[in-house]
Amino acid sequence: MDQYPRNYLYRRIVQSKLFIDTHYADAIDIDNISNEAYFSKFHFIRIFKEIYEKTPHQYLITVRINHAITFLKEGLSVSEVCSSVGFESLTSFSTLFKRTVGVSPSNFLLQEQQRKQQVAEKPLSYIPGCFAFKQEWTKDSNFEEVSFASLTDL
Repeated sequence: MDQYPRNYLYRRIVQSKLFIDTHYADAIDIDNISNEAYFSKFHFIRIFKEIYEKTPHQYLITVRINHAITFLKEGLSVSEVCSSVGFESLTSFSTLFKRTVGVSPSNFLLQEQQRKQQVAEKPLSYIPGCFAFKQEWTKDSNFEEVSFASLTDL
């Protein structure tokens, strides 16, 4: 690594990271990514890990799982999310998702749907108390029972 200026190497590694960020849903592998940085794959993996503390594959999985979380929060089905983020196997997607997030994608989707339902039923319980206090919504009232419609008139 001493034969090249550090900023030159860093720029090429960042270019490959941006490639992963952009093409995470495509069928990319270490050869595609290392070619983007113009390094041999073994040299590339070593430098990438030194900079980002993850291998390129680990980083790709992280990016895919983060996008999967976003898509599940939007209400997409688990199978739609699996293919949308670049996984070919629902089983491997579910395993990696559970290992990373702590719950299976279907449980995550269910929890997100329940949370949205709770927000719809009691929106005021999701407003921070300090904000409600500042707006004086809690003054001489039962804040939790105030209807959301009455707040929109303020």
